[in-house]
Amino acid sequence: MGRVIPSTRSLMRILLIGGNGFIGSPLVRKLHELGHQLAIFHRRPEAAAPATADLVRIQGDRNRLADSREQIRQFLPDVIVDLVLSSGEQARQLMILSRELTQRVVAISSMDVYRAWGVMHEVEPGGLQPLPLTEDSQLRTVRRLYPPETIKMMQGIFTWVDENYDKIAVEESIMNDARLPGTVLRLPMVYGPGDPLHRWFPLLKRIADGRSTILIADDFAAWRAPRGYVDNVAHAIALAATSDQAAGRIYNICEEPSLSELAWQRKITTQANWPGKFIVLPRSKTPKHLVLPGNAAQHVVASSERIRAELGYEEPVESDEAIRRTIAWEQKNPPSTINPQQFDYDAEDAALADRM
Repeated sequence: MGRVIPSTRSLMRILLIGGNGFIGSPLVRKLHELGHQLAIFHRRPEAAAPATADLVRIQGDRNRLADSREQIRQFLPDVIVDLVLSSGEQARQLMILSRELTQRVVAISSMDVYRAWGVMHEVEPGGLQPLPLTEDSQLRTVRRLYPPETIKMMQGIFTWVDENYDKIAVEESIMNDARLPGTVLRLPMVYGPGDPLHRWFPLLKRIADGRSTILIADDFAAWRAPRGYVDNVAHAIALAATSDQAAGRIYNICEEPSLSELAWQRKITTQANWPGKFIVLPRSKTPKHLVLPGNAAQHVVASSERIRAELGYEEPVESDEAIRRTIAWEQKNPPSTINPQQFDYDAEDAALADRM
């Protein structure tokens, strides 16, 4: 069966809630390039956004959307894209407000809704989840995936996360509304310039420190998980927002194939021109602060076939270029605070690596 070329509407009016962040900024650029008229709803008056003459800015509190009803009504969006939904109650309020203001809502979710993530985090009972994960795969039965301390850490990085974080509840509110169609996009681990998590900094820091070897636990080295470059993810969101076929649909967004962690880190170090080697150690012999918690036997390999077949999605930025751009950004923008146990070896670890 051949790829479907989606029908898109030109000159759409699109409201982006949280459109000035890591994913929102390249999404704004992409939609603007396509000629759509955009409005960004954000909380902070000083929030940055791509400079475009016709960009409408609506300042407000996403937990009090009704207070901005008239401003949204004046813009009259064809589609509302919410990039910062955290809880079911936020999503419910969004749908209630949006029924009279727009034709469809696109919600950004996460692949952490799948039962496989719960098994990997060791909060979900039962055996390993079969792979690959499709949009019809089983979701978590345990609704609280992350402990309170993790939620607090996330809130320090992502201001939109609240204490009731639950993307499953978000999806239920978006997809079960009888009066307004919704679209849900399940995102992978997103990397690229602007990444607030600085996912690659621990690896690049060790390269910058001149380490000739890098230690990695065997179970983590083999673990496979979904990833996506930020500009490519933004492209997928733009497709879903502007394609009528996306109404009522849920899509996974991720690169394929899903590489093992060791293969992925090797791709990064190749682009960084690192001459060293990786040392794969048994988990029991790996320094404790370099061992990731959880059940690495549960891989999180996802399929993105649906969005590729239905909406014609393909990554506009190829993998090696995406990696080069991310390395360049990380090298110029180190995190403002560094946890030595996360980002560096101590003297004992370095000595162990050098003996290998």
